[in-house]
Amino acid sequence: MYLRNMEHSFASYNVEIKNLKFINPEGFKFPGTAIVTFFDKSGRALSTELLGAINQKDVFEIISGGENLNFNNCYFKDFDLNAYRQQMGLKPKDYIKLEGFSAWGSFFDANKSTDFSYSDFGNGDVSFESSVFARGDVNFHACRFGNGNTSFAGITVREGDIDFSDSESGDGDFIFKNANLCRGKKDFQDIRFGNGEVTFANTEFSSGDILFINTRFGDGKFTFKVTRIDSGKIDFHYSSFGNGDLVFERTEFGNSRVDFRAVDFGNGRINFNRSVFGICDINFEGASFRGQRFFFKRAAIKAGKKDFSLMEMPDAEICFEKTDFGTGAISFNSVNCNTLSLKSCHLDHYVDLRLGGATMLDLSDSIVRDIIDLEPYETASHSGTLNISGMRLLGKLYMDWTSNNCRMAIMKQEYTSLRQKAEQFRILKENFNVTGKYDDEDLAYIMFKRLEAKANLHASRQNSSGLRYLGAYLSYGTRWLIFDAAGQYATNPVRVLFSMMVSYIFFSLIYLFQMAFTKADIIASVDDKLSMVAKAFYHSAITFLTIGYGDHFPKGGIRWMSGIEGFLGLFLMSYFTVAFVRKILR
Repeated sequence: MYLRNMEHSFASYNVEIKNLKFINPEGFKFPGTAIVTFFDKSGRALSTELLGAINQKDVFEIISGGENLNFNNCYFKDFDLNAYRQQMGLKPKDYIKLEGFSAWGSFFDANKSTDFSYSDFGNGDVSFESSVFARGDVNFHACRFGNGNTSFAGITVREGDIDFSDSESGDGDFIFKNANLCRGKKDFQDIRFGNGEVTFANTEFSSGDILFINTRFGDGKFTFKVTRIDSGKIDFHYSSFGNGDLVFERTEFGNSRVDFRAVDFGNGRINFNRSVFGICDINFEGASFRGQRFFFKRAAIKAGKKDFSLMEMPDAEICFEKTDFGTGAISFNSVNCNTLSLKSCHLDHYVDLRLGGATMLDLSDSIVRDIIDLEPYETASHSGTLNISGMRLLGKLYMDWTSNNCRMAIMKQEYTSLRQKAEQFRILKENFNVTGKYDDEDLAYIMFKRLEAKANLHASRQNSSGLRYLGAYLSYGTRWLIFDAAGQYATNPVRVLFSMMVSYIFFSLIYLFQMAFTKADIIASVDDKLSMVAKAFYHSAITFLTIGYGDHFPKGGIRWMSGIEGFLGLFLMSYFTVAFVRKILR
């Protein structure tokens, strides 16, 4: 019978060998029949399966005879190719040809290990699909799999270690999906895969280390989708991938330490969307990627350190949108990428965002409760656009207006409105106030007010016409002249002094012009021999400063201009006082 429905979730089993011939679905005959009964934890029988029984001697004779190696639905006891080598007088690392090997739906029972090490499976398909490795280690160390498909789909390994290290695979698919791998180490180190698909989709790894250290993957797709891991170490460091996609979507990593240090992710798309991490450290330090999409959307990380520093992904969009980072520090120090998005994330702990280079850093709609460090140590930041629109800043942004090029980082945004840009400068203004960078606060405040004014003008212009349309521009121009041009919204007392000097000279020249070309004049009430120029500048000074000596008084049109200058002088002196006191008292 074809045992795709063999009981895999059993606690114990019993095997009874009968001297009855068994014929598998392909018509291959076995000298005996194995009756395998499966029990649950309470000792209740779950099911009974009939399998072909064959002893090790007969297996070795079939291998030596070069016959078709069809062992489907077969029961093996202590399968060990090392014993075959000893019997044949071969060296321990001599390869054994097992071309066309098939053992789907089989049951491997061993006291120590089931040993297929140094097997050469040729270029045909190899199948262990739905088989059970009931006891002992499973050893496929240094095996050669050819260009056919290699399937371990649906297998169960109840206990012991699994070793595929130093193996080679051709361009066929390497399939481990729907497998149930229980306690023990899973060693896939130093494997050289071909260009076929490598899939561990929907596999249960239970506890124990999973090692892909220094493994070489070809251009095929690599899938860990919906895989579940309880605990241990998941280690891919120094591995390399080709042009295929990497899919870790909805993978549950459990409380495992996840290590992707110095991995070359190749050119395909990388997908960790909706993956779930428990209490564990995650390390992508020094990883490289030549592709364009590195997605971590809606992932959930319970606790632990998250290290993505020194990643080299110059063309990639690295997206952590709506990811829950849990507790523990996060580092993106010296990362080089095209875009890094932390949009709509909750950043409750320290985040190091001192990037090495990025075209865009997106922190929009995020909630920040701790420190985000954006300020470089010595050199200016290489970041391009910075988007903090909609940010709820309950913590602090450590950054510098000049080093981080804050003005251009926000102004270069292509898809945000004037009001959204203004809001971002407001956030920076409040942040610089909290962090004590008052000069940077002033610069951010100026940009906020300027963009707010432009946004109001834009809104008024869209909703008006005719005189109202003209009035909107007049209002904007007046506000710009008084609040911005004159003193940069009371942030620059030197600018106000300069504005006072310009106003004083302007009115002096007007008086001089009026006296020269009109009947207007400045009359002296005392004996005075001042020239026309001196009278114009003297009268302007005492009027602007509201001194009012009375030794000179205006006549004609100069009276009206003197009234305007007196008001402007009073206003600018008050404006200077406010700007000066604001600057000093902080």
